[in-house]
Amino acid sequence: MTLNVGQRVGLAADLRLPGSVTPADEDPEEPGRFAASLALAAGLEGTVEQVHEHHRQQSHEVREYLRLKSLLDDFGPQMPPASRRQLEQQVGELEEEWTAYQRRMLHVTARVRLDNGFVLDDAPEEFFVSV
Repeated sequence: MTLNVGQRVGLAADLRLPGSVTPADEDPEEPGRFAASLALAAGLEGTVEQVHEHHRQQSHEVREYLRLKSLLDDFGPQMPPASRRQLEQQVGELEEEWTAYQRRMLHVTARVRLDNGFVLDDAPEEFFVSV
């Protein structure tokens, strides 16, 4: 699902947010003195306030795959058969890295103000369903 600012969404599953709590009148830089846990039920609705797209960095293997694949596509037909087979083998060995990178290339997070007043910030888009 693609998130858009202003879109109404609901939680796709129950969420539990563990952490610590600091009273409002204390220094927020100091670690919390109290352990806390907040549970939010699936289906709780809210509005998307911000959407952030995070592009994953390419690993060395992904960059090498792109370089070799481009070389194979551009010059493969003109290469000697043994060299072409060797290049095809190298590309094949890196194919799994490339496929994995494509699956996780773009990571989207959002800031969602829930109807109960809570705000989830930097929450993965997988947490939400459109309503």
